[in-house]
Amino acid sequence: MLDGLSIDQLRTFIAAADEGSFSAAGRRLKRAQSVVSQTLANLEAQLGVQLFDRNTRFPVLTDAGRALLVDAREVAARMDLFKARAKGLAGGLEAELSVVVDVMFPIRNLTCAVAAFQAEFPATPLRLYVETLGAVVPPIADGRSAFGITGSIPLLTPQFSRERLLGVRIVMVAAAEHPLAAHNGPIPTCVLAKHLQLVLTDRSDLSQGRDFGVFSPRTWRLADLGAKHAFLRAGLGWGGMPYEAVKDDLEKGALVEIAIEDAPVDGYVMTMSAVYRTDSPPGPSGRWLIERLKDSIPHPDKF
Repeated sequence: MLDGLSIDQLRTFIAAADEGSFSAAGRRLKRAQSVVSQTLANLEAQLGVQLFDRNTRFPVLTDAGRALLVDAREVAARMDLFKARAKGLAGGLEAELSVVVDVMFPIRNLTCAVAAFQAEFPATPLRLYVETLGAVVPPIADGRSAFGITGSIPLLTPQFSRERLLGVRIVMVAAAEHPLAAHNGPIPTCVLAKHLQLVLTDRSDLSQGRDFGVFSPRTWRLADLGAKHAFLRAGLGWGGMPYEAVKDDLEKGALVEIAIEDAPVDGYVMTMSAVYRTDSPPGPSGRWLIERLKDSIPHPDKF
């Protein structure tokens, strides 16, 4: 008998509970009070429990009614999500959006864009991967991700299309107790070469043999930005980090920004771009997220 329950019955139950009377529920649902009453009576008969105490001027939820109201709301919400997702799929919306992001991309900006995405596409699951340097590209190439956010890795074939998002400012830092932190003025590369440099790396062939801002022949290669950050704070070496990732450390004095002789006038900036296969551009939700990332990110001139 319970298999005959309908979503309409549950919505009527919820409306009556919310409005506090069957007549008010009828006005909300644009139905006669008698229809609401009969619908609820049928629902109670099917459930085998009384949902409302009708011995007062206005119907009052019973203990069983209050307990089942929670479940009714959840079922109704899931049905709304089901219908929204079905409508989106019928209109070409992705069943799921998979995105791969370079670890250098500012997490604060990504979080803001993803929060807006959740509000705009509540029925679209998001699958998010975080990779390093060239490791971002393979999931895009083989179709596992609709698009990726990559750093300064050149894409040499027309297989990929690129849309610029922002520039990430890279600062060279060392722990406050590191010898380089006490150096006055810009540091010559011959001095940097005497100290261990911590370098971000990955297991991708795309970035093999390519170095970004490596000045010392003595290096430790780390495939995790969090580990590099911790090692820098521990004084194990010096290296470059996204400014946003070490901003608090610089303000607190745990890390010190070091100036490098012959560095670019505008400093080191890593260009971040949205990249996707030219023959398989992102669908509606992916396109929306890319545009949101563009709109919500400050221009590097504001650094």
